[in-house]
Amino acid sequence: QVQLVESGGGLVQPGGSLRLSCAASGFTFRLHYMSWVRQAPGKGLEWVSEISFGGGSTDYADSVKGRFTISRDNTKNTLYLQMNSLKPEDTALYYCARGGRSAVMPQPTYRGQGTQVTVSS
Repeated sequence: QVQLVESGGGLVQPGGSLRLSCAASGFTFRLHYMSWVRQAPGKGLEWVSEISFGGGSTDYADSVKGRFTISRDNTKNTLYLQMNSLKPEDTALYYCARGGRSAVMPQPTYRGQGTQVTVSS
């Protein structure tokens, strides 16, 4: 069955960086767009970024554009999110999800258990 396992979250100071990873299994990873989505406390799910099958095309929410970079390694079935210049408003539970933006919103069919990112001094 489809499994998505995120890791790499943690507590970081404003301006800091984190790199999230998502290990995928149970499906042919290279044949699917992938996304990152997040949910802040008390708020709805927010799409963050998507990446195409081979990684040649990416897109970002305006709130993270220029600070976050999505990438993938199809040889390792792994999705990444490099997050730089983190802000307190980036605090959320981050999920990887199978599919591009239109497929994962408003709710993804397949997503992991999430990894917590907390940005605070």
